[in-house]
Amino acid sequence: MKFLSDLASLQAQVDCRRCYQCGKCSAGCPLAVDMDLTPSLVMRLLQRREAGLDLKILRSQTIWLCLNCETCLVRCPMEIDIPVMMDAFRQESLRRRTVHPRAKKILAFHRAFLDSIRYTGRLYEIGMIADYKLRSGSLMQDLVLAPLMFIRGKLRLFPERIRGRSTVRRLFKHREDE
Repeated sequence: MKFLSDLASLQAQVDCRRCYQCGKCSAGCPLAVDMDLTPSLVMRLLQRREAGLDLKILRSQTIWLCLNCETCLVRCPMEIDIPVMMDAFRQESLRRRTVHPRAKKILAFHRAFLDSIRYTGRLYEIGMIADYKLRSGSLMQDLVLAPLMFIRGKLRLFPERIRGRSTVRRLFKHREDE
């Protein structure tokens, strides 16, 4: 299975063979009820190493719903770092263009958030929200909240920029080049 062999460096960090299926990761996960594959099932699929199971994981909604809260890691008696695996699966899913259709809004938020930081050096809420709304297509959602937040001083009209934005851009550029 090419996918698993590609993750050899990840395998050194996270050895899924050590999982003995106690289920504590899934029992503690705050989003397990919404996932199509629970964390323990992902571990089991990885252990089986059968053809096609890698695509099942990469096409799942689970990898996009994972909050990386590390509850699974804390509860795991074998200390298997599932959040690190979920990050790797998301990257591979993007690379292979196998992103779950329901993850469109999650991905739109992720990109809008990172773009805001890339251009201003910190989070600019109005810009990020506008970018997210355009990417996700939900232009009218939460529209009535924006004026109230602006009046209460929760949203700034103009971005606050940091010194050294070029350094932040170089970090993003370096990451894109990898």
